[in-house]
Amino acid sequence: MHPTNEPLSYYRASANDHSDHPALQGDMTVDVCVVGAGYTGLSAALDLATAGYSVAVLEAKVVGYGASGRNGGQICSGFNSSFERMAERVGNDDAVKAWNVADDAVKLVAQRVADHKIDCDIKWGYMHAAIKQRQVDELEHMAEEYTRFGHDDVRLLDKDGIREKIGSDAYVGGLWEERAGHLHPLNYCLGLAKAAVEAGARIFENSPVLSVETEGSPKAHTANGTVSAKFMVLAGNAYLGGTVPYLFRRLMPVQSYILATEPLSDNLARDVLPEDDAIADCNFIVNYFRLSGDKRMLFGGRASYSTVQPGDLFSFMKPRMTAIFPQLSESKLDYCWGGYIGITVDRMPHLGRMGQSTYFAQGFSGHGLALSGMSGRLMADAIRGQAEHFDAVAKFKHPIFPGGRFRTPALVMAMIYYRMKDLLP
Repeated sequence: MHPTNEPLSYYRASANDHSDHPALQGDMTVDVCVVGAGYTGLSAALDLATAGYSVAVLEAKVVGYGASGRNGGQICSGFNSSFERMAERVGNDDAVKAWNVADDAVKLVAQRVADHKIDCDIKWGYMHAAIKQRQVDELEHMAEEYTRFGHDDVRLLDKDGIREKIGSDAYVGGLWEERAGHLHPLNYCLGLAKAAVEAGARIFENSPVLSVETEGSPKAHTANGTVSAKFMVLAGNAYLGGTVPYLFRRLMPVQSYILATEPLSDNLARDVLPEDDAIADCNFIVNYFRLSGDKRMLFGGRASYSTVQPGDLFSFMKPRMTAIFPQLSESKLDYCWGGYIGITVDRMPHLGRMGQSTYFAQGFSGHGLALSGMSGRLMADAIRGQAEHFDAVAKFKHPIFPGGRFRTPALVMAMIYYRMKDLLP
């Protein structure tokens, strides 16, 4: 099913599964009510249903409507923070637990794909690409950190080395990871939904949650019914909006855009990305790109903190792609779409409890493909009484975004500052 108000993405056009789920009608009672049918909510629903809990998932639009069905498809390792910064905030022991959570997040993606036979074009190989020398220095520090934690699958590359991995002269070095990679994000999400339903979870689409009760016994209200539960999982992230003010004040929806070319010839695909890696540069306002399963260039970036989408996304995104790959200037452009990711002030995920039995996870800050699914598992584990790793990540306290109702203009100004900083040597 394609929502009429969603820009048609390459992912939606190439989706494997077009199953529809009913809208909620009437009142029901379950063990767990999950709000949001993206990676986070579906991962929690899958684990809980497998463990024998009755689960209802409420989705405002359709499965994968939000970031889980629109993102760059990049399976990133780690957090958007160094171990040292994490340890300064929560201490070494909890920082190690959190680090291990991020490690296991990537493994969980591979496990889900294998266990549930999800057809999503999964590939391994990921490059952090440096545009300037100071970024090379940062990557050297990252490599040291990874090596300290036993990862021997990373490799620092100089300008000649990265030129063999990326058909562009834009980069002066890079850090390559074997354990990270890329996939078709919507097909992965649809596969999680199918697995959750097979395990016994019920999904209700086109059932936006209008309000929630998080104290005592949780309850979610939609226009046509309610779900009462022993536990609730809030997994709407950037698409939850102002439904829960406490969460809304600690999350900023940021728009990102992706351009998809026509399928490239074998020769051109080998020229731009000869080893089919996923790539992200090291700027604050990041470019990220990869090849799809049918060899399209999927090029993303141009983050925006305003809520205004450019009128012509193709013209908005093409110059950014051709600046890196001039050889794609004549390639036909088939799709271009945008959507929101959720970021926190400190770029660490925000997990926690509201009351005694409502759990939430949001703000994956560009690392959501793996971390969101793992966050769903952590919440499911906590509901089942195994909260050690959930509590370790939940120890990261998150300030509100400053500015109140003026926070969006303030962040637009901040984005201009970071764009200027990216231009510095």
